[in-house]
Amino acid sequence: MCGVVGIVSKQPVNQLIYDALLLLQHRGQDAAGIITGQGGKLYMQKARGMVRDVFRTRNMRALPGCYGLGQVRYPTAGSADSEEEAQPFYVNAPFGLALAHNGNLTNADVLREELKNNDHRHINTGSDSEVLLNVLAHELDLASHGLPLKPGDLFKAVRAVHRRVRGSYAVVVLIAGHGLLAFRDPYGIRPLCFGTQDEQGDIMVASESVALEGNGYKLERDIAPGEAIFVDLEGRMLSEQCAENPTLNPCIFEFVYLARPDSVLDGISVYQARLNMGETLAQRVISTMPPTEIDVVIPVPESSRPSAMQLAWKLGRPYREGFVKNRYVGRTFIMPGQAVRKKSVRQKLNAISQEFAGRNVLLVDDSIVRGTTSREIVQMAREAGARKVYLASAAPPVRYPNVYGIDMPTSGELVAHGRDVEEIRQIIGADALIYQDLEAMKRAVRRERPDIGAFEASCFDGCYITGDVDAALKSGLGAARDDVASSCLNLQSPVQEETQP
Repeated sequence: MCGVVGIVSKQPVNQLIYDALLLLQHRGQDAAGIITGQGGKLYMQKARGMVRDVFRTRNMRALPGCYGLGQVRYPTAGSADSEEEAQPFYVNAPFGLALAHNGNLTNADVLREELKNNDHRHINTGSDSEVLLNVLAHELDLASHGLPLKPGDLFKAVRAVHRRVRGSYAVVVLIAGHGLLAFRDPYGIRPLCFGTQDEQGDIMVASESVALEGNGYKLERDIAPGEAIFVDLEGRMLSEQCAENPTLNPCIFEFVYLARPDSVLDGISVYQARLNMGETLAQRVISTMPPTEIDVVIPVPESSRPSAMQLAWKLGRPYREGFVKNRYVGRTFIMPGQAVRKKSVRQKLNAISQEFAGRNVLLVDDSIVRGTTSREIVQMAREAGARKVYLASAAPPVRYPNVYGIDMPTSGELVAHGRDVEEIRQIIGADALIYQDLEAMKRAVRRERPDIGAFEASCFDGCYITGDVDAALKSGLGAARDDVASSCLNLQSPVQEETQP
């Protein structure tokens, strides 16, 4: 899970990209980077840290130009403490290419060998994004034959990328002196959309619509699975479908937790999807216990609020805010290492005792992944005086590794893996535990767009849409993620503000 943005404008874009990255900060808090173009020359600044820390006034002044791209990084493989693995990545041939990528390649190791032995290209980091950039660069070199670049060459190169690359990828690419290329994997797993600004004729591409709207751009549409768009320096846009059999299979965890509620992904309002999840979750609660046993419904801030509000309304029980959040602590889900997460929960949330004292409380969370946060929150509710603490998850049990760019790659990290609901309840310490039904959740999200045939829901059902995921791959990605976590545990970083509303 990362956030990417690209802009072609008639005015300097450094501030626009910076503002867009702030709106996407919830998608990655490990590193940030911006690259801009002025004529045929590119200027880049990237480093570890939050957007506000990476870019100071002197950095912004050193990013001139009217086209550019940026990324906020959330690492799932490679080294989290390496400045070199912050994005964008750059290669000087052909033409000068800079790439920012959201997703995860499932055949990155195979591609590394191909690039080394067949394409004679050097990979300098452990990042799959650098692999993707070099595959694109090689295919673009073949497609253009060293001649002046034509849009048809770009689309031909993207078609070759689709044939070689497996996994999830939403990509923006800066081409020095030419413009901006953006494309999405043939399954549409990770989100990518674009918008326009009538006053300037500018075009912006971003991971979420909130980055467009927050900067005065009108959301035009999502980039389709397998589609590529090219925007030249005059703002002219061309698009072409570059995949042979594209299908839309958006990651359902985007709607559960990852995306901001004020975004629209693939035509679906994230906020409305979460309201719908609250309705279906209410049905599960009713089938588990009489609503009269619940004195109050309290959300676990922030992503669960819409679901909790709708659930409380359906049950006819009071909705209350029982936790106050410290906004200067990052999202615990994307913090590396159990010890860091556990410590962070107490720093992040504080209970309002009067909402808990002597009551049977139903806590509503968006999901339960490792169980660390849930266990701490249940204990906080008890310490605040709750008589009984029930916990409801707006998502089903997370039982399987995710290999498409979400921080849940190893089975051993997942509290639900190999356990039934009663065993999970005992570990978390709740008096009752209610999970969302998987098919009900899919229907709840699909209600906003009935033509979506399937969702990428591998962390819930173990079905990997790309068809190339085996036990060895999951084990390898898990080991890579463990390396990220262990390296991050040694870092001393200041507490930062979370931008998720």
